[in-house]
Amino acid sequence: MELVFVLDCRDPDALADFWAAALGYERGRYDPPYVHLTDPSGRGPMILLQRVPEPKSGKNRMHPDLRVADMDAELARVTELGATVVRGPFVDDGWPTTVLADPQGNEFCLIVDPRKEKR
Repeated sequence: MELVFVLDCRDPDALADFWAAALGYERGRYDPPYVHLTDPSGRGPMILLQRVPEPKSGKNRMHPDLRVADMDAELARVTELGATVVRGPFVDDGWPTTVLADPQGNEFCLIVDPRKEKR
């Protein structure tokens, strides 16, 4: 079995550069309605960006959590790539967290594992 995550979006070709840079993945070419993103190390799951006609509405039922070592550095990096802060930073049950949206409004979180937090 292979795990592939699919993210519905209105323009996968435009969104692919954001997610490839945010995740350190390699992007494939746009082959309508998809763009494939792959982890060059081969450890992470494939991500498919899929063009859909309907606009995003409401909160995502599933979203990526990106566990990072340094919230400030990662927050600066992903906002420079085009993400916007939705909420935070705040501490959620001991875990520093920021909720963001990608350039097409899909939510994701930056989370610092308090057991691995830089001191």
